[in-house]
Amino acid sequence: MKYDAETFLMEVLKIPTVNGKDNEKALAVFLRGFLKECGVSAVVQDIDSRHANVVGVLEGKSKETVIWNGHLDTVPYGKMGEWKTDPSVPSKKNGCIYARGASDMKSGLAAMAYVLGRMKQKGYVPSRTIYFCGTCDEEKNGIGAKHLLETQTLGEPVLLLIGEPTDLRPGTAQKGCIWLQVKLHGKTSHGAYPGQGINAVEYGIRIFQDLKKKLEEQSHELLGSPTCQITMAEGGIVPNMTPDTAKLMLDIRVIPGITTRMVTEWAQKIIDGYRQETDGELEVEVHIKNDRQAIEIPADSPWLKKLQWELKLAGLPKEPAGINYFTDASILTKGIPTTPVLLLGPGQPELAHKPNEYIEIEKYLQYIKILDRLF
Repeated sequence: MKYDAETFLMEVLKIPTVNGKDNEKALAVFLRGFLKECGVSAVVQDIDSRHANVVGVLEGKSKETVIWNGHLDTVPYGKMGEWKTDPSVPSKKNGCIYARGASDMKSGLAAMAYVLGRMKQKGYVPSRTIYFCGTCDEEKNGIGAKHLLETQTLGEPVLLLIGEPTDLRPGTAQKGCIWLQVKLHGKTSHGAYPGQGINAVEYGIRIFQDLKKKLEEQSHELLGSPTCQITMAEGGIVPNMTPDTAKLMLDIRVIPGITTRMVTEWAQKIIDGYRQETDGELEVEVHIKNDRQAIEIPADSPWLKKLQWELKLAGLPKEPAGINYFTDASILTKGIPTTPVLLLGPGQPELAHKPNEYIEIEKYLQYIKILDRLF
């Protein structure tokens, strides 16, 4: 094999894939080259000039398939002055590798590709066919995961394993994400006579507060309650006029059992109440800008039990963990709704999207051993 595991990760981290800025396809091409050198059948799925997926297939003894998924892209570096190293260049220090994407989630991605390549080079035939799917644009619109569904790449797998950062704990439940855009049209008036107007900004805030309260009435054992916050807001004309228009973006993280339809129905009921209060003069439009469903694997899943056993043998915690961020699983499961999903990766979720992101080399190597033993 051309690389050892650590060197391979360094090579993956050297390829910048900041979403919206860099060429994510470059990493897809690199991973295809690595897999093909190992003898694994691999292709790059072109989407546009900067976006592509990479799919590698290792044939197994049966027609059953499992999918290993990781994403190619990273978030931006943020404030460069807060980094102690250059985030675009992997730096090894004190048993860790620092770089953007080290935890989220190029360490999980690299480990999956490395294990698949090593299996093929050793002549090992897994019991089930393994699909390694490196997807682009996970951090924004998920066009890579959507492309896998559109091209019917996945078939009917018996497991979807996501290598996102879980600190090597079994991620069994994942929050979904809804971006709800709320546009309001009220009535302007002189600032000295607010009663003559309908304040679109204030009604937008009231709708948000009521919806947030409704969501927080729900709860999940691992994930807690759904969250709802205003992440973007526009409104107002001048300081002494009642604003007649407003636009809010709500970031809503839902738990299993709470669907997008339920959320929009709750929102509409709240809106209808305020329309009645204003004798129908308040007009509100609701648009869904992101729709990623919550996911949970059954507690008695054989795959979960098998993973917990391997973690126990490795001396690692086997208690299930809840994942608050969304992953490509929330898109992929729309095409494979009966497939159980497990999240397991070497990165630490609390380091994602922050300065001085790193991966502990030992955890990365442990993850490779766990993948070996599981499959």
